[in-house]
Amino acid sequence: MSDFNYGGTDEESAEIKKLKAEVLEDSDNFENWEKLVRAAETLEGGLNRNSSPQAIATTRDAYDRFLAQFPLLFGYWKKYADLEFSIAGTEAAEMVFERGVASITTSVDLWTDYCSFKVETSHDPDVIRELFERGATSVGLDFLAHPFWDKYLEFEDRLESHDRIFAILSRVVKIPMHQYARYFERFRQLAHARPLAELVPEETLAQFRTEVEAESAGYQMGAKAELEIEREVRTKIDNFHLETFTRTQTETTKRWTYESEIKRPYFHVTELDHPQLANWRKYLDFEEAEGDYTRAVFLYERCLVTCAFYDEFWFRYVRWMSGQEGKQEEVRNIYQRASCFYVPICRPGIRMQWAYFEEMSGRADVARGIHQAILSVMPGHVEAVISWANLERRQNGLEAAIEVYKSQIDDPAVDLFAKAAFVVEWAILLWKIQGSVSEARQVFQKNQQWYLQSRHFWVKYLEFEIAQPTSTDKEAEHYKRIKQVHDDMIKKSRMSLSTKKELSSYFLTYLQQRGTKDAMKEFLQVDRELNGPVSVQPEHLKAHTPSGRASSKALENGHAAGEVDEATLRKGEVKYSNYYEGPRDAIPNAQGLVAFM
Repeated sequence: MSDFNYGGTDEESAEIKKLKAEVLEDSDNFENWEKLVRAAETLEGGLNRNSSPQAIATTRDAYDRFLAQFPLLFGYWKKYADLEFSIAGTEAAEMVFERGVASITTSVDLWTDYCSFKVETSHDPDVIRELFERGATSVGLDFLAHPFWDKYLEFEDRLESHDRIFAILSRVVKIPMHQYARYFERFRQLAHARPLAELVPEETLAQFRTEVEAESAGYQMGAKAELEIEREVRTKIDNFHLETFTRTQTETTKRWTYESEIKRPYFHVTELDHPQLANWRKYLDFEEAEGDYTRAVFLYERCLVTCAFYDEFWFRYVRWMSGQEGKQEEVRNIYQRASCFYVPICRPGIRMQWAYFEEMSGRADVARGIHQAILSVMPGHVEAVISWANLERRQNGLEAAIEVYKSQIDDPAVDLFAKAAFVVEWAILLWKIQGSVSEARQVFQKNQQWYLQSRHFWVKYLEFEIAQPTSTDKEAEHYKRIKQVHDDMIKKSRMSLSTKKELSSYFLTYLQQRGTKDAMKEFLQVDRELNGPVSVQPEHLKAHTPSGRASSKALENGHAAGEVDEATLRKGEVKYSNYYEGPRDAIPNAQGLVAFM
């Protein structure tokens, strides 16, 4: 395999091999992908029908993999289709165009290019019209859809299909878009020469005629009178169309406020700035308030081309869609697209919410598979494991949940601090679900020796003991247990001094609020040992220099020198939370979160 030739000279083949290795190592690096595609395109001086099979296969592979990674890049779909046309002809190019418009259905540019290609390569007007109609359904409502509509009208102009031109314009003049006025002017001109029956609905025409005849009751009926009636009916129809124009103008003006602020209507891997994200939020607010389902869906689809990597907009879309009647499959489709194509798996919140949706829909096996897919990429991800365990608890009982935690604790690929969190959750299940305080306590006691560096383990252990119900008769025993956990945390754990101080505040609060008459003596002793100068600290809190003297410098980083390295300490300080516990409302000018694997 090391001698495999990708096409072109040995130097070109070696370059392709190097670039393939780079994109394999970092598949989210957009620049490396661009370099690979450019290098593949220029093999053997540029691909054509006479290029070698190796060069053609290499270029196709580069495009296929690139567009699987970044399917919203409409320009590259067009380039790929052009390339296939030069290599393999019309059908191959059409297949690429079809893949492109399936990947980015709201791209005016791609649909316009595809329809233009079809016009030039097909001799069947009905087939071409069918494609234009598909495009109109996908992009016809876009504020900047005029290139597409111009191409459609140009096609019908070639065929001199005046009936169809008028029918297209009748649709377009009702759409709020950037160049609405020029379409209306053409529509109005053509309307003067069209039969009355084509200009308005039948019932509207009948109403106008009745009104004109009533107004003309005094005239002698005859040929001239009929022409006069038609002229007056046309005047009413023209006024009716002017009302349509005014409504379209009003709707266009409303949207112009937001459209004018969209600086990047296409997809790119670079982050969007604060005002762009804020504008999309406000635009969606507006369109939802307008109450037109079709337009709201279309705007969401546009937004999620530009903001594909921002999970806040996927969450918003799915929550809005779930509020519409009878849209379960549409909701599922949004979850699937977000999870399988766009939102990086290192932000698994949308995937877990998808799992909850599937569980709600009676598909617990699918929900389980979603959790396992997350963990196949991020072994030991705490939130995903806890979510999975609770899925098993709801569906199969307490023991099934505990088995999930045990399997994760035994897994060598899971790090120590994640395991500490799973031990805590195991104990909490025994305590709060099974109602067995003694079994939960045993889990904490038997495992504390393994998690001496985990803040999460010790804070939950303290909270567990402090939370147990007590009485005057049992308070002494209760105090003894809490004190033992606190002493073990101070003397045995390998956390930073600052963390020990923080966790000791739980114990100090307990002494203050629930301690007996001697509690303040212990309160002040703990306070002195933890917060006093080094000279009054007990030996287990002191750091020592090689000479044996306590060193204040050794404590500058908040922990004893040589105990635990900084990286390990930082891992031990992690506080676990759920995706839905994040910021509840987007700050108007806040940068959205975007991340890559």
